[in-house]
Amino acid sequence: MSAVQREIVTPAEARDALLSQVDDRLRGLLAAETSRWSAVDPRAAVPVEAVAALIASGGKRLRPAFCLSGFLSAGGDPAWEPVAVDAAAALEFLHAFALLHDDVLDDSPLRRGETTAHERHASVHRAAGWAGEPRRFGEGVAALAGDLAHIYADRLVSALAPAAREIWHELRTEVIIGQYLDIRVAAERIADPELSRWIAICKSGRYTVHRPLVLGASIAGRQDLTPAFTRYGAALGEAFQLRDDLIDAFGDSAVSGKPTGLDFSQQKMTLLVTLAMRRDDRVSRVLAGQSGDGAGDGATLAQIVTDLNVRGEVERRIDHLVEQAQAAIAAAPLDLEWRDELARVAVETAYRQK
Repeated sequence: MSAVQREIVTPAEARDALLSQVDDRLRGLLAAETSRWSAVDPRAAVPVEAVAALIASGGKRLRPAFCLSGFLSAGGDPAWEPVAVDAAAALEFLHAFALLHDDVLDDSPLRRGETTAHERHASVHRAAGWAGEPRRFGEGVAALAGDLAHIYADRLVSALAPAAREIWHELRTEVIIGQYLDIRVAAERIADPELSRWIAICKSGRYTVHRPLVLGASIAGRQDLTPAFTRYGAALGEAFQLRDDLIDAFGDSAVSGKPTGLDFSQQKMTLLVTLAMRRDDRVSRVLAGQSGDGAGDGATLAQIVTDLNVRGEVERRIDHLVEQAQAAIAAAPLDLEWRDELARVAVETAYRQK
């Protein structure tokens, strides 16, 4: 048992103690990289600073938390804690990569209540009067910063054993394929609820809950936990993304830190939209006539979705998924305190407000 586990009573406290080490690892690596590249030329550090700004802006650290939960609940050897911490930090860098690229794909102006990287650097270009198009410059900076975050993530998983590294490769591949299908289905306007669910699971659910848990358990040498963590993670990961869709559609931007209705304005084929399209032709007509700013049409779509009780159906789906996740973890070969903690986390994750 590690010093952290000896001194701290609850699973949540043990996990949070390691999470603080994850934050230290993130800050330390980014500070070193900023110093390194600033010494070459202050401009060379700009992509690093873009990553650092996003990392420092907050976030729930869900992916690192699930990775560490997988490791600790599996009884991970204290000698492997640094590897688990690095893997958890890598997941946060991978998340930064996904967010930086996602904000460009969605043309989102806000992330966590702050101006997005591509918008911020477009403004810098515009104010300086540089040559070229400000929008393209800003998008270029964000894309390169995202790529850099991905490189940092890969650097931190260098000590993983082959089995854990395979989980890592699968996780990051799923994110990118899921993102592609997300924009492809939006372009084609395919109203297929099952496909929408699969995309949500692939682009977000698996890399938020399922794969991080399995990765943490693998670092601890507990591959026997894979079936239980897969059932739990698949259900909770889908619930997580469905809640994200509801927050996007109906949430308070002051709480969520991002614009409300962005999925509607971007014509994303979420489960909300595809179910509504199947039931009411007005949805297709509104989507076909969107101006692109999403202001009026987004509100119209939100009202149609509410009138059709699609919102209620998605809420019921979330309830069912949480029950599935809790049933899966109740039967897992874990200590009772960890089964209780992961059951609690399922509720906290699925019913969050941001």
